[in-house]
Amino acid sequence: MPHRICEHLYIHYVNAPMTKTTRKSRRGRFNPGSDEFEKEEFPFYWLARVHGRYTLAMEKALKKIGLDIPRWRVLFILKQEGVSSITEIAEHAVAKLPTITRIIYRMKDDGLVDTRARSDDGRVTEVIITDAGQQAIEAIQVVTEDLFRQSFKGITDAQISRLNRMLELLFNNLPEH
Repeated sequence: MPHRICEHLYIHYVNAPMTKTTRKSRRGRFNPGSDEFEKEEFPFYWLARVHGRYTLAMEKALKKIGLDIPRWRVLFILKQEGVSSITEIAEHAVAKLPTITRIIYRMKDDGLVDTRARSDDGRVTEVIITDAGQQAIEAIQVVTEDLFRQSFKGITDAQISRLNRMLELLFNNLPEH
């Protein structure tokens, strides 16, 4: 008889509709607007910590070759995308156009990039990597290789791909500036 009572309670529990309170308490620890919030359960807490630690390590590595993160970001966007407009670079860097414009013109003064008017629309400024910019990319790859390797130690290619897909989804869920 006790077995049947337990079985009945179990079936009732499994089939019971989930209430908003139950759902809220399960997800509340992730939500800063909830009383159940725990910072270590908040993904942006970890994203901020990872970004901060990564930024400090990158700054240290890049300083050895006289570069910084904004220049690194622009060079690697151009390395992958090729000739790009200042606006396109700002979009990829998720940065304000005036900020990227200042960075690019400092890089032009340093001889890392060059600019020109787009042939079919003179209002658009295109950015091109120079030979010195290519050499800077090669130097960056040398001084940052160990950092990249250590950052993903113990993580498979499949896990990195899954992380990238999840971060892309999160990025696309967020509002634009």
